Amino acid sequence: MNLLTPEQIATTHKANLETLFGLTNKAFEGVEKLVELNLQVVKQSIAEGQANAQQMLSIKDAQELLTLQAGLTQPVAEKVLSYGRHLYEIASATQAEFAKVAEAQYEEQNKKVQALVENVAKNAPAGSETAVAILKSAITAANTTYETVHKASKQAVEIAESNFNAATTAATKAAQQAAAQASRAAKKV
Repeated sequence: MNLLTPEQIATTHKANLETLFGLTNKAFEGVEKLVELNLQVVKQSIAEGQANAQQMLSIKDAQELLTLQAGLTQPVAEKVLSYGRHLYEIASATQAEFAKVAEAQYEEQNKKVQALVENVAKNAPAGSETAVAILKSAITAANTTYETVHKASKQAVEIAESNFNAATTAATKAAQQAAAQASRAAKKV
């Protein structure tokens, strides 16, 4: 008994190729965003490096040098944190697109399996009701397990995002405190 016709197989292959190309495009979009971010950072770093070098060349005493160094500490730390946030956003957006496609694929496959089981149940010989019931029970258990894992994964992502935001906030405060301390130390000299 053949369960799939050649047309169904061709349709499935076509859908799988479309999904593959869609995911490939999403991955390239993420890479493009990453390259764009890195180019911005490099351009900004070069411009700031030039400005900082010019400031360094105009320094006349140690007090000015310490003040300049103290003034550069916080912006550098903030830029590093901003870069990290942008990386996280790009990765999260790309991952969310992949997860959306995976969930849609799962839903589609689940519908197909349910239809197949119903078809088998209709055409099953007399006396095989128990086997069909076991098959349906196994599919229900697998779906329940998937939903549980999916919910747990979403919660883990939310917790990771919350922890990332908390770490970013703490690092920003620490950078601000370090810059303030360096500025006070430079003024004492």
